[in-house]
Parts: sequence; structure tokens; C-alpha cells
Amino acid sequence: MLLAVITSIVSAIWLAGSLKILHYFSLIDWHPVGFTKKWDIAENAFSSWMILILLLFIGSLILYLLMQYSWKVPAFLTSLVIGVAIAIVAEWIIYDLPAENESFQELSIPFIIIVVITCRFIIETAKFHYRTKNVDSRNKLMYKDSMIK
Repeated sequence: MLLAVITSIVSAIWLAGSLKILHYFSLIDWHPVGFTKKWDIAENAFSSWMILILLLFIGSLILYLLMQYSWKVPAFLTSLVIGVAIAIVAEWIIYDLPAENESFQELSIPFIIIVVITCRFIIETAKFHYRTKNVDSRNKLMYKDSMIK
């Protein structure tokens, strides 16, 4: 569980920092912490970013815990499908777009790529640690190391 928490913290900080960079260079039209101002949750910018990081941490932790059991599906395919789906749904909710083909032109490709990279990191780490946890039990000897055979 400690690895899940560490992975989720790193991915949440990475994604929040990436969103800040995307907004700074105007690669996304929306502000990453705009929901805190809209719902009047936070008082200052620091607390707004901490709330965003906390929400991203919870989402990353849930994704980690769910994806560690899908070790038979390749991580590339899983992260691509889940990452694109999360990014499209997030921007659809943010922009309040209609369900039409023209709505895809509003989506930000750099945002989709950042989300897919983050999902790949989470899913690959979850699958790797799940596999190594199961392999560690096979490498142990049935007898003590000091025993002569």
C-alpha cells in the first residue's frame, strides 16, 4: 500500500505541475484550479492547488488499486484507452461541449498526451509491483539459509 501512496503522490504532483505549465503556455484554455473559484472552496492560490493535488491523488490511488489486477492486459493499451477517455470526459465537462463531431476540435491534444503519460506511469507501476509481489514468494527457500543440504 505504501507503493500505491507514493506512486499516487508523484503522479498527482506531476499532473498538477503539467497542468500549470500547459496553462502558462496557453496550451489549454481553461484554468486548472478554476473549479475552486467557481465553487468558492479555497481562499488563495496555494490552497486551490493543494485541493487539486488532493483530488488528483485520490483519483490516482483509485486507478492504481484497480489496475494492479489487470496484469494480463498490456499496459500500453490500457493506459491509452483509459487516459484518452479520462482526458476527453474531463474536457467535455469543463467546456460543456455538445456530443457532436465538431466538439473534438475543441479538445487539447497536449492535455490528452499528459493524461495518457500519467496513466501509463500509474498503470505500469501498479502492474509491475503486483507481479513482483507474486514472484517474491517463489524465490524463498523452504528451509533456512543456515541449513546444510
